[in-house]
Amino acid sequence: MKKAPKNPDVESAVLQILKAVGEDPRREGLLRTPKRVAKAYEDLTSGYASDVDAMINDALFTEDYNEMVLVRDITFFSLCEHHLLPFFGKAHVAYIPDGKIIGLSKIPKLVDIFARRLQVQERLTQQIADTLQEKLQPLGVGVIIEARHLCLEMRGAESVLSPTITSAMLGVFHRDPRTRAEFLTLVKEASRTA
Repeated sequence: MKKAPKNPDVESAVLQILKAVGEDPRREGLLRTPKRVAKAYEDLTSGYASDVDAMINDALFTEDYNEMVLVRDITFFSLCEHHLLPFFGKAHVAYIPDGKIIGLSKIPKLVDIFARRLQVQERLTQQIADTLQEKLQPLGVGVIIEARHLCLEMRGAESVLSPTITSAMLGVFHRDPRTRAEFLTLVKEASRTA
């Protein structure tokens, strides 16, 4: 498993970036910037040091329930691996149990673990779905992520307020159009009431 970056390495790199863009790192406002950025990156990439199994711990329970469980509007922040710029938004995560349920607070924590790594939205979406499928072995999993990417909004296309939507549908969410439609309707309802 990868580790969060070591502070001295990040501090040194930030110092070089400040010089490369024509700044004076000895300027009062920049004196502590390398340390601040290193601390921020330690937090923003803490998902590398997180253990999914340890986080789930003993929060899997036997339960005779086989209807959809949906946690929607899970706020997350991540860093685009292509430009190291933030992307952020909401994740909507659903599953249909097959004898096992997971403590509800574990779903946002799972999203956070994968979001706090250098990411692309497509992989983030799939990692959440695959992990729930593996750990719970439910009848199916559905994940939809809506995010704004600052690499798209601040540079390149400069397309402001253009959200990107990705989905992963496993099991009955993939096979059964009615299950998929129910999930999409519930997520859409969330958008209307927000």
